[in-house]
Amino acid sequence: MSTDRRSRVDEPHVFALNALVRAWRAAVDEQRFVPWFDPDGPGVNARILVLMESPGPRTVAAGDLGFSTEDNDDPTAAALRAARTSAGMARDGYVRWNVVPWPTYDATGHRRPPLVRDLEEARPAMKELWAALPDLQVVVAVGMPALQGVMRLMTIDETARVVPVLAVPHPSPRNAHARAEAVRRLRVALERSQKIARLRA
Repeated sequence: MSTDRRSRVDEPHVFALNALVRAWRAAVDEQRFVPWFDPDGPGVNARILVLMESPGPRTVAAGDLGFSTEDNDDPTAAALRAARTSAGMARDGYVRWNVVPWPTYDATGHRRPPLVRDLEEARPAMKELWAALPDLQVVVAVGMPALQGVMRLMTIDETARVVPVLAVPHPSPRNAHARAEAVRRLRVALERSQKIARLRA
């Protein structure tokens, strides 16, 4: 990711979100690096949240140049970018984030999907994100951990704002047998999320 994008993490629309990133980084160890929110997204003005699982290996490897963005060089980001384009959504039509802001690893140090214990540990961060997105109208939960995480927030924390959630399978290569369907469902979810958020007629 370019240093130009890194120089824009404190632009007004993402300043509050990336202040959260700094706080979350300070609260975790080096293995749980948290990427930046993308200044090319709508930031705190977002009406649509696309919620993924956890940061991928390439994002983590990028260190301080790591962003949660559809521009990342990995198959999941490419699938999201293609679905967003096919859905007729503007580049700044949504904010992308992860239900667990830091990477999750198994006992051998290999990346794995978030478990319930990870979702519970990350729930305070989700609550802070919720508060930082006052115009949020709809969530597209990509993958089961993302769906579980957002539902846990809205049903465990009785003060959390309730918004519609559209759940789709994760379009990762690890789901190769159903990837075409996952990508199609992601496109449809993005189309419908725009109508819910009144970004399209």
